[in-house]
Amino acid sequence: MKHGRDRSALTTTIGRAPLALLILACLALAACCGKESPRSPQMGGRLGDLIKPQQGRSRRATSAMRQGEIRRGPDGNRETGPRRYDPTADFKGDSEVQSNWDNFNVPPGATHVLLDAKGPGLITHIWMTFLGPEPHRWAPRGSATHQEMLLRIFWDGDSKPAVEAPVGDFFANCFGQRREVISLPIVVEDGDSYNSYWQMPFRKSARIEIENQSDKPLSMLYFTIDWIELDELPADTPYFHAQYRQEYPAVNGRDYVVLETAGKGHYVGTVLAVRMRSPAWFGEGDEKIYIDGETKPSIWGTGTEDYFLSAWGLKTAGTPTFGVPFFDNRGVGGHTSAYRWHVSDPIVFNTGIKVTLEHMGWMSPDENPKYESNSWNEREDDYSSVAYWYQTGPSTFAARAPDAAARRLAGLDRFVASARVLDEAKKLGRGEAPAASGGREREDLLFYRPARQAGAWLEIPFEVKAREPLHLVVKGAGIPDGGRYQATLNGVKIGEPIDFYADADQPVEQEFQLLDFWPDPGSYKLRLQCLGKSERSTGLACAVESVRLLERRPRVAAFGHDKDKDWRTDPLLYR
Repeated sequence: MKHGRDRSALTTTIGRAPLALLILACLALAACCGKESPRSPQMGGRLGDLIKPQQGRSRRATSAMRQGEIRRGPDGNRETGPRRYDPTADFKGDSEVQSNWDNFNVPPGATHVLLDAKGPGLITHIWMTFLGPEPHRWAPRGSATHQEMLLRIFWDGDSKPAVEAPVGDFFANCFGQRREVISLPIVVEDGDSYNSYWQMPFRKSARIEIENQSDKPLSMLYFTIDWIELDELPADTPYFHAQYRQEYPAVNGRDYVVLETAGKGHYVGTVLAVRMRSPAWFGEGDEKIYIDGETKPSIWGTGTEDYFLSAWGLKTAGTPTFGVPFFDNRGVGGHTSAYRWHVSDPIVFNTGIKVTLEHMGWMSPDENPKYESNSWNEREDDYSSVAYWYQTGPSTFAARAPDAAARRLAGLDRFVASARVLDEAKKLGRGEAPAASGGREREDLLFYRPARQAGAWLEIPFEVKAREPLHLVVKGAGIPDGGRYQATLNGVKIGEPIDFYADADQPVEQEFQLLDFWPDPGSYKLRLQCLGKSERSTGLACAVESVRLLERRPRVAAFGHDKDKDWRTDPLLYR
């Protein structure tokens, strides 16, 4: 077990590795993988295999426009007019503008088939892209998030999918967030081009589909599915599987189950997403893997961060076989997602496997029955995961993905005070708060830009209705001209200075943790006072969305350790 240290003391450059170096690392690792069965079709894709004769015939399923299809109405609008699709027709490929309408809009509740092929065959590559969820001139009402799209893959006419996971989570992009992933089997370049290189053999047929479970359209879905038509597959060729699970929150007294299945196969990967419901750190729980019906696990790890091949905590990173695409903070409401591919170290089973994770970690003393802070507490965080494995014979796992509404994490907000009203309410000191101009300056953010430090401040008022344990945060963003600000609550200094600087073209969403307290009902004012420029900043600005009061786990109120403490004399922030 390793205590997750403050990430500022453990800065790593792995997440900033140049793309070219990561690709070279991927190729090098692929080239030195172990030998495959001589009977297998081209299932490794290694550089050395490229000089060998290749079997079969390459095929592709694609969203490219075909002759006779109608994908928009006569006015060019995707939402009006008749539609006609013919995936067997010749490609259009002429000088008419319709030849470039190579995408589909999938209405809410509809399912779009990307591939329906007869076997034997081997899928070698999946690529897709689509508009993000934000409003766009081609989708004024916004679009579905990739968490709301459910990917299903069926082998050989089976009524139960072997692959069933939200599109984002399958591609290691959790929480509906778009993040770059550069790894061996999964590549999401710039957070919006989704690539899978998992090898997927099938005998009789393969069907790939996406169901739009959002109340908004899946807008501008482009895709290509590359596969090889084969004469035969060896009798013992395993099938690819991937399955999503979740527990909101993880259940007390029971390890979180990533996968449980019977049969023969090998486990090849995990994606895990955790939304923290408590302060401190979730990642001390060990992986415990039961092979072939064991009642006691023979594979036992040393901590969640260690299973994902990091150390002393998880932080944003990316390598060919493990990484952390998304990490925002360790406080209440913080998010972490990680991937681990067993491409050179598959976990082999002959009659079955059960993959579990303990949900243990550090926790603040007000959630511990003895009012202690230590590394071994059963936490109640929100867990979701995707398991990846190969297995011969029919699928035997029971888990099914819940619908999009159930996959969406519930908000933790007890109260939200928006910052956008401050200018009108005269709650700003000297300086300007220009209206959001669109593009890089999001409309939900208040951009406050004082010309000088003296007299630069902003105040956000809010009301507390009932006395209960709460966690106070400022939600905002880092910007190139961001300055440093000190927070006070009703005149009491709380938290460390807030640094609004970020070296980025667009605002970088951040949450600043400030206080854990039991406030009395009444009126409060959170004030942010400018302290000056950040070290590398070009200005004194700040970008604030809101002040939020987040709920704590019910046991905080049940224990009541801090109930009678006065936050004004001893402002606490549990980390």
